[in-house]
Amino acid sequence: MYVNKTNIKVRYVETDQMGIVHHSNYYAWFEVGRTEFIKDSGMSYSEIEAEKIMIPVVESGCKYIEGAKYEDELIIETYIDKLSPAKAIFSYNVIREKDNKILAKGNTTHAFVDSETFRVINLRKKKPDVWEKLLELYSPEEETLLTE
Repeated sequence: MYVNKTNIKVRYVETDQMGIVHHSNYYAWFEVGRTEFIKDSGMSYSEIEAEKIMIPVVESGCKYIEGAKYEDELIIETYIDKLSPAKAIFSYNVIREKDNKILAKGNTTHAFVDSETFRVINLRKKKPDVWEKLLELYSPEEETLLTE
């Protein structure tokens, strides 16, 4: 399984009065990690959108273990947890670099949709080249492609 590691330094604007990162920022960091993960496939989000494909978030979740603080240097680990021709589930670990502690774990589920009709598509059939690039980065120990 391929795991992208993206480095982020917590900015003051991302914290609350206690100096702890506001929970909403984790989702922005997930997007940063996912964008870098997609780039590592040899594509960019804008190139995928130029193919008339959008990848909206249809579900998300995050377990907060310990709050990140101002100026913490973080690693956002991103990987595809599950993949089907209709959707992808990305998972994330937010890790404090200095002690390698996992501060949060999250996931986002994305549907593959036609940008003109906004209907779910079978990515493997409609855009096999895009499908293959994602599939190359998804290689779980056990082959468990989603069947939906």
